[in-house]
Amino acid sequence: MADPSSYRPKPGQIPDTPGVYRFRDEHRRVIYVGKAKSLRQRLANYFQDLANLHPRTRTMVTTAASVEWTVVSTEVEALQLEYSWIKEYDPRFNVKYRDDKSYPYLAVTMNEEFPRVQVMRGQKKKGVRYFGPYGHAWAIRDTVDLLLRVFPVRTCSAGVFKNAARTGRPCLLGYIGKCSAPCVGRVTPEEHHELAEEFCDFMAGRTGTYLRRLEKDMTAAAEEMEYERAARLRDDIEALRKAMEKSAVVLADATDADLIALAEDELEAAVQIFHVRGGRVRGQRGWVTDKVEAVTSGDLVEHALQQLYGEERGDAVPKEVLVPALPDPVEPIQAWLTERRGANVSLRIPQRGDKKALMETVHRNALQALALHKTKRASDLTTRSRALEEIAEALDLDSAPLRIECYDISHLQGDDVVASMVVFEDGLARKSEYRRFQIKGFEGQDDVRSMHEVITRRFKRYLAAQEKSGEWSDAELDDDENPVESRLTEDDGRPKRFAYPPQLVVVDGGQPQVAAAKRALDELGIEDIAVCGLAKRLEEVWVPDEDDPVILPRTSEGLYLLQRVRDEAHRFAITYQRAKRAKRFRAGPLDDVQGLGDARKQALIKHFGSVKRLRSATIDQICEVPGIGRKTAETILAAFAQAAPVAPAVNTATGEIMEDEEDTADGATDAPSGEESVTAGASEERRGQEP
Repeated sequence: MADPSSYRPKPGQIPDTPGVYRFRDEHRRVIYVGKAKSLRQRLANYFQDLANLHPRTRTMVTTAASVEWTVVSTEVEALQLEYSWIKEYDPRFNVKYRDDKSYPYLAVTMNEEFPRVQVMRGQKKKGVRYFGPYGHAWAIRDTVDLLLRVFPVRTCSAGVFKNAARTGRPCLLGYIGKCSAPCVGRVTPEEHHELAEEFCDFMAGRTGTYLRRLEKDMTAAAEEMEYERAARLRDDIEALRKAMEKSAVVLADATDADLIALAEDELEAAVQIFHVRGGRVRGQRGWVTDKVEAVTSGDLVEHALQQLYGEERGDAVPKEVLVPALPDPVEPIQAWLTERRGANVSLRIPQRGDKKALMETVHRNALQALALHKTKRASDLTTRSRALEEIAEALDLDSAPLRIECYDISHLQGDDVVASMVVFEDGLARKSEYRRFQIKGFEGQDDVRSMHEVITRRFKRYLAAQEKSGEWSDAELDDDENPVESRLTEDDGRPKRFAYPPQLVVVDGGQPQVAAAKRALDELGIEDIAVCGLAKRLEEVWVPDEDDPVILPRTSEGLYLLQRVRDEAHRFAITYQRAKRAKRFRAGPLDDVQGLGDARKQALIKHFGSVKRLRSATIDQICEVPGIGRKTAETILAAFAQAAPVAPAVNTATGEIMEDEEDTADGATDAPSGEESVTAGASEERRGQEP
């Protein structure tokens, strides 16, 4: 690990001008490329105290061994040079979007004597018009098949074309009218080129001109009683409309725009782009990237724009680019886009109307793409195995932790303090094993004490189950010498609660929480369970009795798995805490009546209509409710008598006291909440259910 001060440039050596800089490692490989309005100010940020740097930036500057820069005239030139160098050097610490698949395009080879319509993938070629990208190649072929009735452009390969020209016989499409057959001279090169231009114009969104022209020709043919020609034109119009229906109108003003949306978390980001031409979505594509550098949403947008338009010119760059966040500063990237288009380009965030609604749709697609990416990554057996091996190696474990338990504490300013326990087996969530806890050992907010209490309670239950069942001995092996698990299971075959120990305990937090968990295990005499903590802010892995954290690479599958485990524990804890808080807010005098469950509460409210009327009822009137005896009725009235009186409602406009006949604000709910009732007398732990 290099010391940045060893290669820091001398004061005054760095120019105070726009430019592009490169960090190189000890092998002279470029590991990071950046641009700056002022090289002196930007590079000074990298050579400050390492503790003040973002973890990703800190890793980069300690990996580097030298830095160099190139001065340019303007920020736009810096942007262009940065893009070129990122393409050339592929630096490891730069954000690089990669297509999640190779998207097909509809391509028209306008650089040939007889342009050809075909499906193309990969790098774009000069002189070829591209439309798309499309989600599937068959979507392109369906569209082309409809359009060939009106624009019979060549679609055959060079070999088929030469063979037809040699024999003087066109292919089948030439006979059925879906090709103008330039191979046998039915049209001149100029006529065929004009036909290809019209095809491109239609695909670019200029559809109204051709439809109006065909409708006019159809009407004229019908008036001249050329009914066969009129019928053919009618079918052509229908074919064009079917092709247009494949891309619905999303913007009524026939806008040409690209919409870019982001979905991101701490480690990854997904980008989705909708290409709108003539008010219709003509293509869609998406990327997913690892966040290997410290970036904001504006930075991600800037990188996406470079990736999207770095090789484009002219109409391929639309008049309008809609984004979720603007780069800072926005002027250089906007000037760069304008230069590539050759005309003004509007780069902005949509605020209202159809464009904002469409942007929300693109954002939903980005969220789905990121979720799908994570699902594929999590479900892959090889990836999970590698993640467990990386965790074992980083924490110096004897074997891969096949069962991982993670704990998180949740509260609201010290109230309703709860904890969660989630279980991952073989890298996958085991939701039937989830548990949740109330913190009862003390009042107030203390995450460290709470963690100690939860770990103690969980493993006391484990030791009690172990003592009750006894250790597995040689006498408890079956014929295949496998342990008999009957002592660890209920009569119905389900595992007993807390019967199985984990190989790794993960806590949501840093050094204090890890120390508390380790202390709890030591007090119980448990030494064969590893403990670590994952601090959310810097994604550092803390282990007991170590002053420095374990730093896993940002692209590590092990770190990704630990993050998923930690986030799931956080989700489960906060869901329980919110439900518990909501239940407390809905509590009332009826909740203090021992033995009065939700069913009889509902029966009381249904009979009297409101809590207010129940409060004023007599014992005999309450006894009329089915299931309510005299003793219970007396207890109900006693509970109302002990409860604080409800303040009368006041009309703030007139100052009058309002007589509320249907007051239900002071307690009972009209329907059960659907959550477990967890009170001081309840059992310590509840089986966790998915909310």
